[in-house]
Amino acid sequence: MSDNQPENIIGGKSFTAVAVNCASKAGEWIKSKMGSFTQLDTKYSMHDLVTEVDKGSERMIRNLIGTHFPHHSFLGEEGVEPGPEASAKALMDMSDSEYLWIVDPIDGTTNYVHGFPFFSVSIALAYRGQVIVGVVYDPSRDEMFVAERGKGAYVRGRKIQVSEENTLSQSLIATGFPADHHIALPANMKGIQALAPKVRNLRIAGSAALHLAYVAAGRLSGFWEYNLSSWDIAAGSLLVEEAGGRLSDLNGETYHIGIRNVSASNGLIHEELLEELELAKASQ
Repeated sequence: MSDNQPENIIGGKSFTAVAVNCASKAGEWIKSKMGSFTQLDTKYSMHDLVTEVDKGSERMIRNLIGTHFPHHSFLGEEGVEPGPEASAKALMDMSDSEYLWIVDPIDGTTNYVHGFPFFSVSIALAYRGQVIVGVVYDPSRDEMFVAERGKGAYVRGRKIQVSEENTLSQSLIATGFPADHHIALPANMKGIQALAPKVRNLRIAGSAALHLAYVAAGRLSGFWEYNLSSWDIAAGSLLVEEAGGRLSDLNGETYHIGIRNVSASNGLIHEELLEELELAKASQ
């Protein structure tokens, strides 16, 4: 095993197969609970919601991964205190982990709460800080997006690739509304105002992981959002990369798991997207 290319199987268990199995089981369970949760709480802001289903999904995933890989580290959204400082600290505390599973048990909880069918289970595995497996599962459509470093990206077993639009004017772009209303949301609103007249259209559907999967599948030309956490981005980042796209922060720095302000695209429109956000003074 080299430093940069770990084997994807330990003790006969494939990392990717375990990630897919966890996402499938958790997704099936959260779909079965839709509309029947009993406890709804807010975390960082009134827009940052959590239910007992989020927590139950994370426990299920943690336990399943722990059964196969008991010595691996685990970073899940519901095990971290709310807010950007806490999520950054949690990631820093695990920065020395050889294998780190990074999990969002329901990405798009607000959609889930309202019965809007755009939410997902996001599971990534990082080896020495680099994502090597990424799985995003959409239980509403039964779409499993899977990427393994160096082996491409797939949905329902079919290889996917990013779109071919080469200008913003041809592009369908997505973004999100950050939970931070003091800095991130005003900055993002400037970006929306600047980009809306220059793109084919904008979409704001409420799951960063699924937005990234859609960039990978060529359904979106690009995506940007502020103040995300590693569990929002990690799995989708590998999907985009393995489908031929590009990820960076909003200043153009190459993606790593600590990045919070992210831009993803088919690569062809990336510089133009970053330039427009900079002109709008939307980048931080």
